[in-house]
Amino acid sequence: MDVKKKKYVFIILSALLLIFMLLMSRSSGVNCDEVLHYKQSLSVYNFFASFGKDTAALHTPVTHLQYYGQSYDNLSTILIKLFRIDDIYGFRHIMSTIAGWLEILITALFAVWLSGYEAGIFVLLLFAVSPTFLGHAQNNLKDIPFALAYISGTYFTFRFLSSERKISFTDVILLTLSIAFCISIRPGGLILICFLFLFFVIYYFFRFYKSGRGILQEAIVKLLIIIAVSATAYFLSIILWPFALQDPIRNPFISYNIMVHYPDTFRQIFEGKAEWSDSMPWYYLPKSMAITIPLIVSLGFMLFSLFIIFRRKSDKGMYYWFLLTTILLPVLFVIIKQSNLYSSWRHFLFVYPAIILLAAVAYADIFYFIRNKAGKLIIVLVLVLCSLHPLLFILRNIPYSYIYYNQLVGGLQGAYGNYETDYYYVNQREASEWLIKYLDENRITDHVVVGSNFSAEWFFRKKPLVRNIYFRNEERSMFDWDYYIVTNRYISPYQLKNKIWPPANALKIIYADDVPIAAVLKRKSKADYQGYTALTDSRNIDAANFFSQAIKTDSCDEGIFYNFAVALNRLGEYEKADSALNVCLKLNPDFELALMYLGNISAERGDKEKARSYYRRLIGVNRKYEEAYEALAKMNE
Repeated sequence: MDVKKKKYVFIILSALLLIFMLLMSRSSGVNCDEVLHYKQSLSVYNFFASFGKDTAALHTPVTHLQYYGQSYDNLSTILIKLFRIDDIYGFRHIMSTIAGWLEILITALFAVWLSGYEAGIFVLLLFAVSPTFLGHAQNNLKDIPFALAYISGTYFTFRFLSSERKISFTDVILLTLSIAFCISIRPGGLILICFLFLFFVIYYFFRFYKSGRGILQEAIVKLLIIIAVSATAYFLSIILWPFALQDPIRNPFISYNIMVHYPDTFRQIFEGKAEWSDSMPWYYLPKSMAITIPLIVSLGFMLFSLFIIFRRKSDKGMYYWFLLTTILLPVLFVIIKQSNLYSSWRHFLFVYPAIILLAAVAYADIFYFIRNKAGKLIIVLVLVLCSLHPLLFILRNIPYSYIYYNQLVGGLQGAYGNYETDYYYVNQREASEWLIKYLDENRITDHVVVGSNFSAEWFFRKKPLVRNIYFRNEERSMFDWDYYIVTNRYISPYQLKNKIWPPANALKIIYADDVPIAAVLKRKSKADYQGYTALTDSRNIDAANFFSQAIKTDSCDEGIFYNFAVALNRLGEYEKADSALNVCLKLNPDFELALMYLGNISAERGDKEKARSYYRRLIGVNRKYEEAYEALAKMNE
């Protein structure tokens, strides 16, 4: 196939991928970060609209979003306001998809520049079978644009360095804008400036070694341009960032230091245990990538690691080593710094385009070295077979493609209960839309309270009689609600593995590859809530009676049995209380309130050894449960 035909294939595949991604975005759910970042973007918009008088964007003690530039979110909100767009999240998803597609296109053009159209075509094909990336491209206006800026900045850095004396003004402008865009989303984008200087020094060190003083003038000119590019990009990056504008020199670096050790920590499932994000093993990031990146991509990346030996003497051989640096250095940095990591490797989506690019170059090399048609046909068949697993997952689970796991852990079913799945709460859209349809079909016109374990207000915005409230799954008996939308985020891995969750009486269950990721519950009785209300009012007899009724209609709620035990214990019915607590721990062996309560009542009964065992068990479940440490210390006095 000649170059012209390859170019046509490249263009057609790019267009088809854009169409497919736009269609995917139409079914996308609203992720939990979107809700927070959209609210912050409104505060940023109000900051500028009020000429700095509205300072809400500068005070975000809960979300810490003042430390994010989040320029792409801010730009999207400006367009929403300018064109008075009603479907806010639908528009945001289109914006996210455009950023994702541009990321693919620039990576493919990068591959063409490095190795030819074969590599560019492979980039397009590998992205097309990358579920995690395509899933995030639907609704992630933070990590996807950052990844776009990162690969774009790397590409134009290489083009700038390779230009020698024929410096392209266009490349310089695009390099400046790429670096500015990267920093404007996250302060970590400053790494592109570091790479720019690092690669310049290495590049001209080897050029000087080969050519001598003849390149000195060229190097000085480029160094001056680099300084100008870096300074310009830095100040462009803070234009839509209120916090940085308060102190343009100091505040971006304050933000960077905070992001390196993010102050908030989250419980998440990893290797079958719920653990805090700042206590993950050092290999959390590389393992998360290894078990979720399609094997066809991982295989190509490993093959490239072998083929780089043959590439080292090519005209652009040095750039492959630079590309490896842009992948490995950030990963090694957070491992060494023991950074607070969570949500799988979504914060490191920015290294994925370079991984794809190098894998694509490896496959292009294979096709170059294998000359006979039979050999090429075998390679094609192998690649097609390797692509089927991720491709079929995408087609079956378009809104949830980001929760893909590869064959190393047995796919999504093998990962269920051992690793996080829908950590972004994307399934709330499908669950909410189903519930709205259910309410309409059953002509329920009274006021309805819908609970959820993350805010679902947006989905019920056109239902004035529906009120949405937030509470955790294990606390559902302690709130007044009629229906409950619950995702599998923050559900005990024991309950997931043993099919205790979702409850058997769920009204609707949302699945991805036969794995439950969300459920809609209908409350059959409010005896549990009435019991809890009576318990908080110290009406212990009434509470016990209500809980006795409640367990007849819901025998799968550990919270009911825990509160029932508290009421019985207050009434002196210790054996019944112990029995209720045993049932509670059978439903959820990691239920922290019950473990703490068992430790306390054991201590009250004089059984210090038993009390210690419960406190230690609780600390094993949650190493940050301070009351357990305090109680254990008292036991040792």
